[in-house]
Formats: sequence, structure tokens, C-alpha cells
Amino acid sequence: MFYSIQHLTKFHYASPVSESVMEARMHPRSEGNQRCLTFHLAVSPRCRVFAYRDHVGNNIHHFDIPGQHSYLVIVAESLLDMQPSLEIPNSLPTEAWAEADAMVRMGDYWEMLLPSEFAQPTPALIDLARQMEVRRRDDPLSLLRELNQKLYDWFEYVPKSTKVDSPIDHAIESRQGVCQDFAHIMIALVRRVKIPCRYVSGYLYRSAQSHDRSVVDATHAWVEAFLPPLGWVGFDPTNCLLAGERHIRTAIGRDYADVPPTRGIFRGHTPSELSVAVRVTASVEPPELEHGLPVPEEWSLLVEKAQEPPPLPTKNMQQEQQQQ
Repeated sequence: MFYSIQHLTKFHYASPVSESVMEARMHPRSEGNQRCLTFHLAVSPRCRVFAYRDHVGNNIHHFDIPGQHSYLVIVAESLLDMQPSLEIPNSLPTEAWAEADAMVRMGDYWEMLLPSEFAQPTPALIDLARQMEVRRRDDPLSLLRELNQKLYDWFEYVPKSTKVDSPIDHAIESRQGVCQDFAHIMIALVRRVKIPCRYVSGYLYRSAQSHDRSVVDATHAWVEAFLPPLGWVGFDPTNCLLAGERHIRTAIGRDYADVPPTRGIFRGHTPSELSVAVRVTASVEPPELEHGLPVPEEWSLLVEKAQEPPPLPTKNMQQEQQQQ
């Protein structure tokens, strides 16, 4: 199956800012059954974009817009070839616990075992672990399959019920959240039983036959746990799925703090507004990927304005920049 992805991010500033520095993690990874065939990143106002790969193989683009501007638009377009996923058994032998411990001792998995910024063992999480009987029993795969189902049943998916930087206690106490919350809670629970677990940022293709709870026009998040001899196995507690051919991996990390789609700063004292649109389409044959995301009609004027050349800063503004 081939997937074409178009991801539009737009920042609107209430008054012009004098500089924006940004990094983006929107370039899908090439690994396992997934191959990124083409990737294109367009930025308005126009600037030079640089790229590098971090220590876990994430593709990161970064840029600096030094001129004055009121809008920042980022359009990422990708074409992927996705092969069928390997079939995951229902369970593993009970000795898989010992095998997993031996593999962890021999490998470099410590950062995916320790608490991280959004996956902390808070009192609320420890109480949740007790209620869900998250402890070493049966075999690792059976336990994680059960946990995936329990989190799906326990929590309600409610868009905008939390923010990207909300601690997991907010979702635990309200029993509702978004995909980031489901992922962070599962990561923290899985690490308590000494299984390496990592956060995956990406996209989920939604077909006509799918019954996913997560929204269509947004990025998605799930987790991967290290389970010898299977390797990294993906679990999507938001939708009670094992990650498969519809899950498109963009970046991996300890939690969301490592892999936001965009992260940056700007010079200026003004509110900013973020808008995002995502479109994932599937085809049996590789499609012709057209540059330029067909955006909602009400966005067209904003994108057009963002592409206008920014005015040159005045002398007073240059002085203000030096002071900030």
C-alpha cells in the first residue's frame, strides 16, 4: 500500500514578529515495513531549510526566518510504501520475561526504561497500576495486550480535553484525554514492569471500514514496547489496536517532549495562534504527489498573505531585537 501525507501547520501572530527559529519532525522514518519514498518541506516566508538525523534516527528539519512576518506556514508532503506487517502472536512463552531481561542487560535501552518528562510514576499512576493489575504475570505480550484493552475501556477519548504539556494526572483524574495522554500513561505503566517502552509520533490512516476514536485531521501517537524475540511491538491504546499497516511512524522518543511535530521560538511580545490540517490518502499504485496542500477555503487568504515578502525591519525594531 502507498500513502501520501500532506501536513499543514500555520502560526498566526497577532502583530508582526521579528524572527522565528523552528525545528520540524514531519519526515517519516524508513524502517521495518515502512519506506519513505519522497519528502518535501515548504516554508513561508521562504528561507533555507537544513536537515539532520538524531541519535535514534529521527529526521529533523530546522530553519531561521530573521525578517519581520505575521504568519508562518509549514507544508510537509510525503509518499510512503507500506508493506504488510508481521503477524503478532496472542502470547509468548512464560520464559519471555527472563529473555527480555537478558536482552535489556546486553543492550542500550535505559532511556526507554527510566521515567521521562510526561511519563512519571505519580501517586495517581501507581494507584491506576494497582487497579489494572499491572505487574509481572503471565507473559509480557499477554500483559501488554490486556493493558492496551483496559486503557481503551477505562479512558474516554475527548479532543482538546488536555493540552500537549498536560501532566498525566489530569487525564487519570478525569478519565479522559487524547492520544498523547493514552500513550504517556501506557508508557509509564509498562516501564514499571521493566519493559522498555517508547513514544511514537506519526499518522493513522483511517479507511471507510475503520472505527477509530482518534480524529482524522491530526497527527497520532502510540507506543512501542521491546518484546524479544519480536523486537519493538506497537500498541495503540487510543483505538485498542496493535500498530500495523495504517500506522505511519514519523519520530520516536521517550515521550512527546522528544518528538513534537514543530518546536520553536520567536522574537516579539504577541499572542500566536496555531492551526493544523493533516490529510492521509491510500492507493495501491504510487500516486503523483502534488506540491501544495488543498487547504480549507477559509485558510486560502492566510496562506496567500504568508507568502508575501516581509517588510524590512526599521531601525527601532532592530534595537528592540537586540534587547530581547
